[in-house]
Amino acid sequence: MAVSEAPLLAAAARRPAPVTPIWFMRQAGRYMPEYRALRERHTLLELCAQPELITEVTLQPVRALGVDAAILFADILLPLVPMGLDLGFVAGEGPAIANPVRTAHDIASLRAVDPEADLGAVLSGIRILSGELPPHVPLIGFVGGPFTVGTYAVEGGPARQALEAKRMMHAAPELWHALMQKLTVALGDFLVAQVRAGARVVQLFDSWAGLLDAHDYRTHALPYSRAVLERVADLGVPRIHFGVGASHLLPAMRETGAEVLGLDWRTSLDEGWASVGPDRAVQGNLDPAALFAPLPELRRRVDRILERAAGRDGHIFNLGHGILPGTPVDHVRAVVDYVHERTAG
Repeated sequence: MAVSEAPLLAAAARRPAPVTPIWFMRQAGRYMPEYRALRERHTLLELCAQPELITEVTLQPVRALGVDAAILFADILLPLVPMGLDLGFVAGEGPAIANPVRTAHDIASLRAVDPEADLGAVLSGIRILSGELPPHVPLIGFVGGPFTVGTYAVEGGPARQALEAKRMMHAAPELWHALMQKLTVALGDFLVAQVRAGARVVQLFDSWAGLLDAHDYRTHALPYSRAVLERVADLGVPRIHFGVGASHLLPAMRETGAEVLGLDWRTSLDEGWASVGPDRAVQGNLDPAALFAPLPELRRRVDRILERAAGRDGHIFNLGHGILPGTPVDHVRAVVDYVHERTAG
């Protein structure tokens, strides 16, 4: 299959595809026995520091599931490490930053990032993957949205309410915008480097954007996400933008310029598509918890999403967020097979 015929690339451009392409956020991860075996010997940061391990973890779901894209195995917070933040991962709790960013001095102390020098293992992994993936399975590179990465940096960890970040936004907006400007440069440079290394699609994850109302999103997040995605606008790769709990932000999120808007499971696919407009492709949006359902019920839920897509060009099947730990691998594979079977032209 020629590069131009990759189903995901066709769908991202709203062209006819031989099947509805499908991949899963967090398709490489703890639900897979192969990944758990590696994690018994390596921390997450160790996996992200070795190109061969990045390659192996990225390829595991491609081999096991038959998905139509590979998502680079990395973490959205990796650029914070060369910027000077002490990042670790706490079992059962997620990322933890020992020196969160709270003051003007903290922001001024953040160092510039040289992607080749500071994140070279990730870029080397992309180069290896570019030679190993079949042409019809493009590699998706990614970064976190500046708002989300900045929220982690300010909070020092997961931000269920983003209280410290919002405090900075509202009480010291000059600090917030200074932080966003630094992160936008670092994340934009890293995304460009990923494309130049061989990523054929990019995604910007804004995991915490849904915590904002539309006004605050337009003021404190949208300009910076748009600036990151604009950095790769002329590099010939489709751009996907996804936010969690962000259905109320979809009309604004399309202003980032992304060709594909990700939808979470809280809104129906047809309503979400109407929000972003027919000139955009959409990605989504099965509830990750549905993968635990018995297969007949799981297929019914897939059918509902495909019915709402109504056979339109431009649908990339995915979850409405990442695969959950403990998800049965055979159920994930069954969804891939069923989507391909139901949509084969």
